[in-house]
Amino acid sequence: MSGQTLWYGVSSIAARFLNYLLFPYFTNILPVEAYGEMSLVYSLIPFLNVLFTYGLETAYFRYVQQKGREQTVYDTITSSLLISTVSFTLILILFRHQFADLISVGNHPEYITYSAFIIGLDALTTISFAKLRQEGRPVKFALVRVSGILINIAVTVFLLSVCPAILKNNPDSPVGFFYNPAHGVTYLIIANLVQAAFTFLALSKEFFSFRFRIDKALWKEILLYSLPLAVAGFGGMINETFDRIMLGWWSTSASPNTEIGIYSGCYKLAILISLFVQAFRLGAEPFFFKQAQGEDAPRTYARVMKFFVITICFMFLVVALYLDTWKLLIRRPIYWQGLKVVPILLFANMFLGIYYSLSIWYKLTGKTRVGMSITFIGAAITIAINAAFIPRFGYMACAWATFLCYGSMMVISFTRGQKVYYVPYAWKKLVAYMVIVALLYFIHLGFEAIGLNVWFNRAFATAELLAFTWFILNVERKEFAKLPVIGRFLHKNA
Repeated sequence: MSGQTLWYGVSSIAARFLNYLLFPYFTNILPVEAYGEMSLVYSLIPFLNVLFTYGLETAYFRYVQQKGREQTVYDTITSSLLISTVSFTLILILFRHQFADLISVGNHPEYITYSAFIIGLDALTTISFAKLRQEGRPVKFALVRVSGILINIAVTVFLLSVCPAILKNNPDSPVGFFYNPAHGVTYLIIANLVQAAFTFLALSKEFFSFRFRIDKALWKEILLYSLPLAVAGFGGMINETFDRIMLGWWSTSASPNTEIGIYSGCYKLAILISLFVQAFRLGAEPFFFKQAQGEDAPRTYARVMKFFVITICFMFLVVALYLDTWKLLIRRPIYWQGLKVVPILLFANMFLGIYYSLSIWYKLTGKTRVGMSITFIGAAITIAINAAFIPRFGYMACAWATFLCYGSMMVISFTRGQKVYYVPYAWKKLVAYMVIVALLYFIHLGFEAIGLNVWFNRAFATAELLAFTWFILNVERKEFAKLPVIGRFLHKNA
């Protein structure tokens, strides 16, 4: 797993990090209200991605394990995906005005039109990416992902910076025939459309390797497995992105889009943990399915979970303890008033990552409806808290709703999963690690309250981080001793 996970993980982190580099650029070049509009559009896209793919990616990983039926599975899933994608894209375009009103951007139905093509192209490449992962071809996977992001960045900078500069120096330039400075958010979406089109072309060989046919019996079996995952995915997107849309519905602020922009900007500072969670999911899901038949599978899952939790604990400290440095990525101080949501969202994403790792029990046992019910519970918590508290507390309600939602899903999945598919997680130790990092953060807040120089605060943060590192290396010495580089170091210092 380690070699391929490295490729999938590094490429995913690199791709999302490159995309993340646009974040300070966006917050600097766009008005806060426009950034809020952009956030609303990008809250809808992942939600519709779930509809367009309806759990087929996970279903592919499960059913392609059937020896001798690999091509039939690929043909059936891809054919089904092609039919549904064309249908859903047409519906989305026909009802673009209604969808624009739904997400509070009613004056810009063109956002929905462009987004429909992005979602459609992304859906068609989903199984192609999955095919690369299943066949153990991480290099192409990585190249396509990273190249797509680089193209996105190039087109974005061209449209938002190069074109205005050309027009400023030469008002009669041909650029003026197609460029309008007022269409900032539209150009951002167009850049993503270019990326989606490039990705589809780059994976065209994998995509068109299918023969249009649907094995009806297999298709029904796949849908019974995948549709609960899709429904769960809807709930997941409510938990993950729909809070921005709900903030637009229920905010009592004089400028809801400004509040959405501030919340979305500060949410980006929790990106470190979510980057790792995404990379972990890409590498771990096919690995977990392949390991399922082994006798030591539960112990392997428990060990993976331990290293996962330790890693995200370090990531929490790196962001939360140095938040006064991370905030400099956001050049406009108006965003800084929302920094108080960052530690809450960091912990929420820790819970989400643990939940993803725990969820393997219902995917392996085929009890995907349980996963659906857990996600619905989380969605209900998200909606209830946001509906009750957004009018009074604004985006703080969104942050705490996310925290309580993912925390509840994590606990429910663990308690249910241990009864069906027992995994010897060292859960008491892992909970202790999370409590310790939370205490270190609160201690740091107390130290900051003294009012010393910022460099004293950073020195104290570094001391806390080193202390936690020393603590973990001593408690988990046996585990780390098994690792190649760290293990040799620990043996020398034993």
